[in-house]
Amino acid sequence: MSEPAAPATSHKEILRSTSIIGVASVINIVISIVRTKILALLVGPAGVGLMGLFNRVLGTAITLAGMGLGHSGVRQIAAASAKTAEGDVAASASAATDLARVRQALWFANLGLGLVAMVAVWLFREPIAAAALDDASRASEVGWLGVGVFFALVSASQTALLQGLRRIADLAKVTILGTFVGSAVGVVLVWQLGVAGIVWMLIAAPAASALVAAERVARLPRPIRLPLHWPALTREWRVMFDLGAPIMAATLVTGICQLVTRSSITDALGIEATGHFEAAWSISMTYVGLVLAAMSTDYYPRLTAAITDRSASNRLANEQAEVALLLAVPVLLGLITFAPLVTSLLYSSAFAPTTEILRLQVVGDILKVASWPMGFILLARGNNRLHLLTELGWNLVYLVTLWVLLPRIGLAASGVAFVAAYLVYLVTISLIVRRLQGFVPARRVVVHLLVAFVAALGVLALSYLDAWLALGVGILMTSMLGFYSSRMLLGMLGLGGRLGALIARIRRILRIR
Repeated sequence: MSEPAAPATSHKEILRSTSIIGVASVINIVISIVRTKILALLVGPAGVGLMGLFNRVLGTAITLAGMGLGHSGVRQIAAASAKTAEGDVAASASAATDLARVRQALWFANLGLGLVAMVAVWLFREPIAAAALDDASRASEVGWLGVGVFFALVSASQTALLQGLRRIADLAKVTILGTFVGSAVGVVLVWQLGVAGIVWMLIAAPAASALVAAERVARLPRPIRLPLHWPALTREWRVMFDLGAPIMAATLVTGICQLVTRSSITDALGIEATGHFEAAWSISMTYVGLVLAAMSTDYYPRLTAAITDRSASNRLANEQAEVALLLAVPVLLGLITFAPLVTSLLYSSAFAPTTEILRLQVVGDILKVASWPMGFILLARGNNRLHLLTELGWNLVYLVTLWVLLPRIGLAASGVAFVAAYLVYLVTISLIVRRLQGFVPARRVVVHLLVAFVAALGVLALSYLDAWLALGVGILMTSMLGFYSSRMLLGMLGLGGRLGALIARIRRILRIR
């Protein structure tokens, strides 16, 4: 592998954004764990299960009502914002007007969709309760979830604006404060009302986020005041819905795929096997989710702003892929190595079968981290229908592989299907973005991916032969890749020389002693 790269502004910006969003995500995870623990103590397993069902209803309603405007709004804001810094005074003034119009359109669209969704959930509360909860007696509680949908969409319009303008620190504050305030208020409500307070806890979370986001947006420079011009707003809405609808559909397809997966595993192997799948899925998604959250938060608007410049956008995609792999690979390889210990610590010794699925799925996560920067090229270009087709392809490969292998190899089929789906996705998306954008992955990115993938497969294979040998080789490979990643990242930050000096000093001390 090559020596650490020279300091680069883009690398520094990527690392800065990743660190901010990563820290915010970690804090959110801790808050969520504490909230769930308190909830479990207050209302028991039945209450936790009920919260899960209500949450599924709320999440699905938000996805349907949002119409993908969270993504399309970010793209339109980022594109309009980029134009304000270009051209002469007249062009900048026109771009500022366009940005103000996009902000206006995004706000009114989410506000209108939120109101419609709130009324719709209340009107159809009984059939929703019967279908989702199999309990029509909880119809009124389901109806109140519409208020949560409203606040979630109001919050989405504000966070899309912050993300499009790349106000990363503000976004982190919204995430942390919104989660903390919502969780604190929610826990108090459950403490006072018992099970009846669960719905209000779910409403408190998006309400708190909406209030915090509104406060952060109020600090932004005020946009140009524009009168309500419905033809202009209609044009903006048409673009937003055209871009957002395929993203909404892709999200729903993935959700349906996961429901089908859980149903298939339960039917074939029983509910206990589904529990092992859920545990492996949760563990593998936690860390990789931190890296991907930062990618979607900062990388997407920056890529959108640069997408018309092929050279700049392709360089940005390669830099993002490089940083993502450097951050993710050592931890993912460590997860494969210490999978039995991690599973036992986070759950219990009864979850031993989770280990094999976790290892397989983490191998797929390495491919996922490498492929996501290319997937965002489609979104930045506005090729959202093509994005939907690639997501459909991933889900199709996953489900077909699962159905073929489940009767033959059991629960491990879910892990193999995950690897197969991302292997096909990586090849497919590489070919697509090369044709559309002329994107070619940098040699160092390809080499890093191949080394990481081979190392992960090697530790996985050894785990079937000798657990202690797999542990030893895994520790060695994790340490080597961790050292390389640390050195590269410090080099990108301009600190590589300090690391070398520190190592030399340690060597001198050891020689003296």
